[in-house]
Amino acid sequence: MKRETRRWLKELAYYSSLGFQIALSIFIGLAVGVLLDRRFGSSPWLTFIFLGLGIAAAYRNIGLAMKKGGRV
Repeated sequence: MKRETRRWLKELAYYSSLGFQIALSIFIGLAVGVLLDRRFGSSPWLTFIFLGLGIAAAYRNIGLAMKKGGRV
Protein backbone atom coordinates (compact mmCIF):
# COMPACT_ATOMS: atom_id res chain seq x y z
CA MET A 1 0.00 0.00 0.00
CA LYS A 2 1.28 3.44 -0.84
CA ARG A 3 2.41 5.72 1.93
CA GLU A 4 -0.11 8.42 1.00
CA THR A 5 -2.99 5.91 0.97
CA ARG A 6 -1.97 4.58 4.38
CA ARG A 7 -1.86 8.10 5.83
CA TRP A 8 -5.26 8.90 4.32
CA LEU A 9 -6.81 5.74 5.81
CA LYS A 10 -5.33 6.52 9.22
CA GLU A 11 -6.84 10.02 9.17
CA LEU A 12 -10.18 8.63 7.98
CA ALA A 13 -10.26 6.20 10.91
CA TYR A 14 -9.46 9.01 13.36
CA TYR A 15 -12.18 11.32 12.07
CA SER A 16 -14.68 8.46 11.90
CA SER A 17 -14.21 7.81 15.60
CA LEU A 18 -14.72 11.49 16.47
CA GLY A 19 -18.52 11.20 16.64
CA PHE A 20 -18.23 8.25 18.99
CA GLN A 21 -15.81 10.20 21.19
CA ILE A 22 -18.20 13.14 21.38
CA ALA A 23 -21.22 11.02 22.26
CA LEU A 24 -19.28 9.00 24.80
CA SER A 25 -17.86 12.02 26.62
CA ILE A 26 -21.33 13.58 26.97
CA PHE A 27 -22.87 10.29 28.09
CA ILE A 28 -20.14 9.66 30.68
CA GLY A 29 -20.57 13.15 32.12
CA LEU A 30 -24.33 12.68 32.34
CA ALA A 31 -24.03 9.22 33.92
CA VAL A 32 -21.54 10.37 36.55
CA GLY A 33 -23.78 13.33 37.42
CA VAL A 34 -26.86 11.14 37.79
CA LEU A 35 -25.02 8.61 39.95
CA LEU A 36 -23.61 11.31 42.23
CA ASP A 37 -27.02 12.97 42.51
CA ARG A 38 -28.56 9.67 43.58
CA ARG A 39 -25.83 9.14 46.15
CA PHE A 40 -25.86 12.62 47.67
CA GLY A 41 -29.50 13.58 47.01
CA SER A 42 -28.57 16.86 45.35
CA SER A 43 -30.74 16.38 42.28
CA PRO A 44 -30.41 17.91 39.62
CA TRP A 45 -27.34 20.05 40.33
CA LEU A 46 -24.55 17.52 39.95
CA THR A 47 -26.22 16.17 36.81
CA PHE A 48 -26.12 19.64 35.26
CA ILE A 49 -22.51 20.23 36.33
CA PHE A 50 -21.21 16.93 34.99
CA LEU A 51 -23.29 17.20 31.83
CA GLY A 52 -21.62 20.57 31.26
CA LEU A 53 -18.22 19.00 31.83
CA GLY A 54 -19.07 16.25 29.34
CA ILE A 55 -20.09 18.82 26.74
CA ALA A 56 -16.88 20.76 27.39
CA ALA A 57 -14.88 17.56 26.86
CA ALA A 58 -16.74 17.00 23.58
CA TYR A 59 -15.84 20.49 22.38
CA ARG A 60 -12.24 19.85 23.39
CA ASN A 61 -12.21 16.70 21.25
CA ILE A 62 -13.57 18.68 18.30
CA GLY A 63 -10.91 21.36 18.83
CA LEU A 64 -8.13 18.79 18.97
CA ALA A 65 -9.39 17.16 15.78
CA MET A 66 -9.50 20.51 14.00
CA LYS A 67 -6.01 21.35 15.21
CA LYS A 68 -4.72 17.99 14.03
CA GLY A 69 -6.32 18.54 10.64
CA GLY A 70 -4.63 21.93 10.33
CA ARG A 71 -7.85 23.91 10.12
CA VAL A 72 -7.10 26.14 13.12
